[in-house]
Amino acid sequence: MKNMQQSDVQSFIEKVFSQVIPDNMQGMMNQNDGGSQIVNARSEHPLHAEVFETHLYVFVRIPIEDESWLKKMKLYHTSNQSIIEGIPEESDRHVITLPALVKKKGASAQYKESTLEIRLQKSFNTQYSEIDVSEI
Repeated sequence: MKNMQQSDVQSFIEKVFSQVIPDNMQGMMNQNDGGSQIVNARSEHPLHAEVFETHLYVFVRIPIEDESWLKKMKLYHTSNQSIIEGIPEESDRHVITLPALVKKKGASAQYKESTLEIRLQKSFNTQYSEIDVSEI
């Protein structure tokens, strides 16, 4: 162990974690991905989307190779995901996990210079309820 290089140590640690930690928890170990995750469901075509947040908004930027995509694509979002369907192939579906919760309304999309920019307004209204603790 003393003579190991940094890359050897890193690969050893990743190997140990992959054996110990369940598959559904593996994503939590990768902390240098910016907090967002892109999943290509039913797709062999990567989307190459860029996701970032400001104080008030979450932005998703998608490079558009062909302007005809704009007519055939469908955009959806939930409170924590952006969903893009129909590009580049009609059966493709891309799910992007957002770095922050967003509001149901107020989203917009603009196309400029071969890039589609989706702007989602952040949600700051965190609803919570008090839980009573009772004696057993």
